[in-house]
Amino acid sequence: MVMSSYSGSGGGLMEEVLIISGLVGVQLTLAFYTVFLHRILDLGVDSLFLVITGNLATAFLLLPFALVFEKKKWPRRLSPVLMIQMLSIAIGGVTGYQVLMLTGIKMTSPAIASAMPNLAPGIIFIIAASLGFEKFSLWCKYSRTKVLGTIVCLGGTIAMSFLMSPTDAPKLTTTTLQGSFILTAPGGVTISKEWILGCLYLLCAVFFLSCTTVLQAAAMLNFPAPFSLCIVTSLIGSATTALLKFTMEGKIDAGSSNFNITTIIFIVVLGGVMTSIISTFITWCVNKKGPVTVSIFSPIQTVCSAILSAVILRQIISLGCLVGMILMFAGLYTILWAKKKEGIDDQQNIENNATKLVHDVEKPLLT
Repeated sequence: MVMSSYSGSGGGLMEEVLIISGLVGVQLTLAFYTVFLHRILDLGVDSLFLVITGNLATAFLLLPFALVFEKKKWPRRLSPVLMIQMLSIAIGGVTGYQVLMLTGIKMTSPAIASAMPNLAPGIIFIIAASLGFEKFSLWCKYSRTKVLGTIVCLGGTIAMSFLMSPTDAPKLTTTTLQGSFILTAPGGVTISKEWILGCLYLLCAVFFLSCTTVLQAAAMLNFPAPFSLCIVTSLIGSATTALLKFTMEGKIDAGSSNFNITTIIFIVVLGGVMTSIISTFITWCVNKKGPVTVSIFSPIQTVCSAILSAVILRQIISLGCLVGMILMFAGLYTILWAKKKEGIDDQQNIENNATKLVHDVEKPLLT
């Protein structure tokens, strides 16, 4: 009996270690990949082409997981509502989010691009509360805490955007910024128009991500198969992005880079493999520990991207930028804390009501 208990405890400990080390590894991998993408885009690879081919690769690589684990969960028929939801997720979460995110990465820095998604929990809360998917009351301390966390997080994002500009980076010269409109903020901080535009692209991308996350939650009620949903939306998103590129440029090519097609295909497949593995692992972690635990690790990517940007891309991290980053993390963890405590209180209320119901049933009618 003691041996069995010890074995079970050891298995639980190993699972905890696997989840924590895996989530840290995921964030570090994403940080390196974001810096890598910034460099690839700088060298002329077209962002729309990456979205098209990357999503095709992701769909192809996730297909075996969907067939093995989710085939029995597929609906017998697709309702019009579910089809509209999947189309909206594809357009917003693939074409909209990924194109805007890649454009923002190219125009700003990996550190800023990695920081912006930390806004998502706050924006998701606002959208879900507005649509009635999440309860909100000014009299509830957790609702007020989430609003405060969202404001702090947004303030940190704005501080990072304005206090970490490309003119701070020694790698950029006068010729690099030639033809780029420069704004001078109070205190003598100069900010390029392209940098501000890139930050706006990233903010729009996070808004698209937040909207599609709420849509995904609604779609999963009728289609509880995350891998299959990802495959369908990736294929639709790839097709809509290809249509957008052909409409804008009259052709579908890889851009004006010096890479040959073999190298570009390797980059795309590498990204597809990474996305598939990370999606599978994150899905497993969410099922085991919940979305809040998974979200706690997201700032690691931001910190790592900032360090890599300073070391590899020579983009200096100013004191003001660090303050903005800390504010963003404080806001994020405030929101996550409120959501966690709210979930615990809800569970306790359910258990208390159930206990009260049992006592009422057991109580004699005549006393």
